Amino acid sequence: MKKPDLADLTAFAAIVAHRSFRKAADELGLSPSTLSHMMRVLEQNMGVRLLHRTTRSVAPTEAGERLVSRLRPLLRDLDSALEDVNEFRDRPSGILRINASEPAARQLLARVVPAFLARYPEMSLDLVTENRLVDIVAGGFDAGVRLGEALPQDMIAVRFGGEVRFVTVAAPAYLAGRRPPQTPDDLKRHECIRLRLPSGKIFRWEFARNGQEIALDVPGALTLDHLGLMAESAAAGLGIAYLPAPVAQPYIDQGKLIRVLEEWCPPIPGLFLYYPGNRHVPLGLRAFIAVLKEVD
Repeated sequence: MKKPDLADLTAFAAIVAHRSFRKAADELGLSPSTLSHMMRVLEQNMGVRLLHRTTRSVAPTEAGERLVSRLRPLLRDLDSALEDVNEFRDRPSGILRINASEPAARQLLARVVPAFLARYPEMSLDLVTENRLVDIVAGGFDAGVRLGEALPQDMIAVRFGGEVRFVTVAAPAYLAGRRPPQTPDDLKRHECIRLRLPSGKIFRWEFARNGQEIALDVPGALTLDHLGLMAESAAAGLGIAYLPAPVAQPYIDQGKLIRVLEEWCPPIPGLFLYYPGNRHVPLGLRAFIAVLKEVD
């Protein structure tokens, strides 16, 4: 067996983490064809198949799974060693990878990201938006950003951006000729635009008033998996939607949506940047957190 080099092993770990040649290639700055060739050479040199490939997916074989399980801590230790050297620099450099929901990413892009990149020109930021919760460690991310209620356990969390509200909204055209809901229970007699979570479950609408809390599985003929599409559909008069206020506000300002059940929609704890507490915190992440706290 010919001993593989570090670049091949790093590429292999990235492919397994993303379950995709294309996404791994984007992360590594290579073309998918180059990455595929590297894996063929790696398998030839090791004399064992490491990846199951189809036209739509890629997954590790049993041998590949065993290899990557041993590689992950070694690559993390290598990153930590390089970061230790980075501590001697006057300013952080390198790539900071953050996973966030789309609304959270928009909030970061408004003020935090411009200030961070302007202050630390030797840093690059890879901000990945996904509608599903991911394992930031397995995915190779330095940090994640989510609402407080969605935070994974055993993470250090930094709150920013203040409280947020989910609001119940509908278009004037939808409400014309209909009695607007006065209580959450009235939603059972309306068309609601539902949200499907990445797990496949339907998101429950949560309300609270004077100490009373209600969670509903609302009815509706339309189910979507994207908040922006829900706002557009509600503005088109297809039903009532339950959305984060920042997503709904542009449509409210334009008169395309009207709030209903407003007294049942109190603020909740907002966004948190989170990262593993059992790992060395990279200098670039510490710099990002400092900017986050400063401009918040």
